[in-house]
Amino acid sequence: MAVCSSLHCLAFSHSIYRPHVLPTGLKSTYAVPSLKFSSKTSSSFAGSALFSGAFVQPLAMPSRRPVALVVAASKKPDSAAKRARQAEKRRIYNRSHKSEITTRMKKVFEALAKLKKATSPSPEDLITIEKMIAEAYSSIDKAVKVGTLHRNTGAHRKSRLARRKKSVEIHHGWYKPAMAA
Repeated sequence: MAVCSSLHCLAFSHSIYRPHVLPTGLKSTYAVPSLKFSSKTSSSFAGSALFSGAFVQPLAMPSRRPVALVVAASKKPDSAAKRARQAEKRRIYNRSHKSEITTRMKKVFEALAKLKKATSPSPEDLITIEKMIAEAYSSIDKAVKVGTLHRNTGAHRKSRLARRKKSVEIHHGWYKPAMAA
């Protein structure tokens, strides 16, 4: 096939592999089809882009050296700045969620400590603390859902709250753990 790009025609010819017979009767050693380039035009060129019958002059075989091509990723120049803006937004969002969780847990722990030190508490005093624990659980679950906390970290924090509550219940005798048989 030959291709003409402008007034100076560049003809490409891709030959199908056929073993070339040398004048001495030996076959040539290269087995890869060659791509031959020529800058000469055909006399039968009639103005069409693709034409047959072009005069193609074979060139010497290229050297078989490895060629390494490096292709750079073409990102927009401001993509790093955009990522920095997004990271800052996420950092502030995550920080506020973590702060909310810490505050809620601290309030529960303080209320449980006060209840544990009380001389004559009633089990009804635990109801307000259970509501606070439910709010803390909710904020922990939301933080896990959006990816602020790892799920194992969320489970660990919820477990801390439950263990502290159970220790207060055991201390006042409102909960008796089952004895192992």
